[in-house]
Amino acid sequence: MIKNFVKELQWRGMVHDAMPQTEEHLMEAMRAAYVGFDPTADSLHIGNLVPIMLLAHFQRSGHKPVALVGGATGMIGDPSGKSSERNLLDEKTLRHNQECVRKQLSQFLDFSSGADNEAVMVNNYDWMKHFSFLDFIRDVGKHITVNYMMAKDSVKNRLKGEDVDGMSFTEFTYQLVQGYDFLHLYQNNNCSLQMGGSDQWGNITTGTELIRRIGGGKGYALTCPLITKSDGSKFGKSEGGNVWLDANRTSPYKFYQYWLNTSDDDAEKYIKIFTFLTQDEINTLVDSHREVPHQRGLQKKLAEEVTLTVHGQDALENAITASNILFGKSTGVDLKKLDRETFLDVFEGVPQAEVAKTEIEAGLDMVAALAEKTGFLKSNGEARRALKENSISLNKEKVTEAYTIQSSDLINGTFVLLQRGKKTYFIIRAI
Repeated sequence: MIKNFVKELQWRGMVHDAMPQTEEHLMEAMRAAYVGFDPTADSLHIGNLVPIMLLAHFQRSGHKPVALVGGATGMIGDPSGKSSERNLLDEKTLRHNQECVRKQLSQFLDFSSGADNEAVMVNNYDWMKHFSFLDFIRDVGKHITVNYMMAKDSVKNRLKGEDVDGMSFTEFTYQLVQGYDFLHLYQNNNCSLQMGGSDQWGNITTGTELIRRIGGGKGYALTCPLITKSDGSKFGKSEGGNVWLDANRTSPYKFYQYWLNTSDDDAEKYIKIFTFLTQDEINTLVDSHREVPHQRGLQKKLAEEVTLTVHGQDALENAITASNILFGKSTGVDLKKLDRETFLDVFEGVPQAEVAKTEIEAGLDMVAALAEKTGFLKSNGEARRALKENSISLNKEKVTEAYTIQSSDLINGTFVLLQRGKKTYFIIRAI
């Protein structure tokens, strides 16, 4: 059953431009549409989530999504919004990256059910690698004028920019290569729609022009707005750079925290774009959030839904447990559930001191652990006073001066978490 894909995107705020009759075209029958992904890294990042969600909603509306990995175009560099060219990657690296991207996309798309609208992945390197330069300029280049190419915003913006090197011929021809991709998929995969960010409109319409002039048919285009944050900063970046979908690059805990820390305005926008919740569910969540915004219910639901989709249930539960350790009520049992990487993420920047593991195995005096052995507190006297005031916790449990740190206190066989009051932390690392 075909659902109205365009209307679904519209209420979610995910339509920037669409060619006339795109909605009608999609309501007539099952169609195929593609989005291109850059394979220059072995992981996608959250900046790619919008085009991923476009394909996911497309499939859920009864249509066939095509994920194109730009093995050929990734070797060139897209001038849209870029100030410099990309580096050339060898074929082995591109193939590895393609498999990593496919695995991440499979969290959102059905590649294997055997359904008529099962997703497919293609790589434009497969049809471009045997295309000679002479064949390309004869069979493709002659159909598009330089005037047409120069009129594209992606080209004009680059030429007017501050880059003293200007734009190379290689990058200038990017829109022809991407346009040919659309023509190839139109002719070989019955693909009639290309989607992408609003900065891709020029490249996409070059493809529709090639379909008209060479293929004698009609292609359609749909773009979504470029996502920004309410404070004007770039979406998808954190202090550490890109927020990746690969857990080895950005841990599920940090991934969860990124969404949890969004502003109220952004959370209202993002929950429509980055989750599969229905309009009624979202409206209810927004209304509830506005009544008690300090509870950050909207941000919590957003973080849960996106983390669940990208990383799965176990990783989500681990991220929630880790978050509660700093910001909620938690116990030493919760603390010991954390894996080593998550523990270090949670307590990133917390001061540390190394203590020989043999000393802990023999039993480490609590006063020495606070002062002499670590420097957490300035003196033995201050340590004793803090212990008498009942302000010291070890692994989230209150301790007294009589307590002795043992091997059984070690988290992941390495760490002991000391805490004075609610917010002052210190880590002993056993070596």
